[in-house]
Amino acid sequence: MTSQDSAVHVKMMPELQKNSVRIKNPKRVEEILCGLIKGGAVKLQIITDFDMTLSRFSYEGKRCPTCHNVIDNCKLVSDECRKKLLQLKEKYYAIEIDPCLTVEEKFPHMEEWYTKSHSLLVEQALPKDRLREIVAESDVMLKEGYEKFFDKLQQHSVPVFIFSAGIGDVLEEIIRQAGVYYPNIKVVSNFMDFDDNGVLKGFKGELIHVFNKHDGALKNTEYFSELKDNSNIILLGDSQGDLRMADGVANVEHILKIGYLNDRVDELLEKYMDSYDIVLVKEETLEVANSILQKIL
Repeated sequence: MTSQDSAVHVKMMPELQKNSVRIKNPKRVEEILCGLIKGGAVKLQIITDFDMTLSRFSYEGKRCPTCHNVIDNCKLVSDECRKKLLQLKEKYYAIEIDPCLTVEEKFPHMEEWYTKSHSLLVEQALPKDRLREIVAESDVMLKEGYEKFFDKLQQHSVPVFIFSAGIGDVLEEIIRQAGVYYPNIKVVSNFMDFDDNGVLKGFKGELIHVFNKHDGALKNTEYFSELKDNSNIILLGDSQGDLRMADGVANVEHILKIGYLNDRVDELLEKYMDSYDIVLVKEETLEVANSILQKIL
């Protein structure tokens, strides 16, 4: 056995021995890692969710905001609007993570949630030029180790596809302020549409929500076809819907799926372990992804 082969024994990677790491099939993970290492930087691409995957779910016991929450919680949104948005969240988030409902059953509810909350935001007539300030004043945080993650991928020109059901303008501002919005990153998300005076009037294109990422992935086949040699994928997500983010990639050689399980762990762990190769339970760092990149790049 070569030293390169022995380097990918799951037991040999301390980052994979943490309590938060759950792997159903270590042998399969080792095989995928071998393939990723063999392919190196030239064959690699990253496909990742943003909210609660690259950003933190909580910090010091307090929930961190999603891209939508950053806007919901900002001082430019009226208290009445905020209350309505919160009511929507309470109703629909319970549906989103309900283990008894199928993705198909959840689908129309998610469309409803996003459409209603986007309409409420449009009523607030938010000015584009305040976005930087809104993000700077928010409690949003990227996961620990994000600099290492983005820097390494940029150094080796590995394409990063951030596929988010959040708000693209907020997402881009977050990574810009964090100093990691590099040219190797492409963001697909719900982007705000502003009128000539820079006031929010709607959202561009078709709605992306947590469970229609399959359709979104297929709409981005042009992006993926340009990367036809990047047949090795590391996929990062935090929901069952995120597993469909690579559906637009025609020629997948090796794909490693890493799933963050942030909420309702007891109910959802089995489901996540069946669908993700590596499950990270209540994990607020990018340590596992970084340790794998360290071996590949």
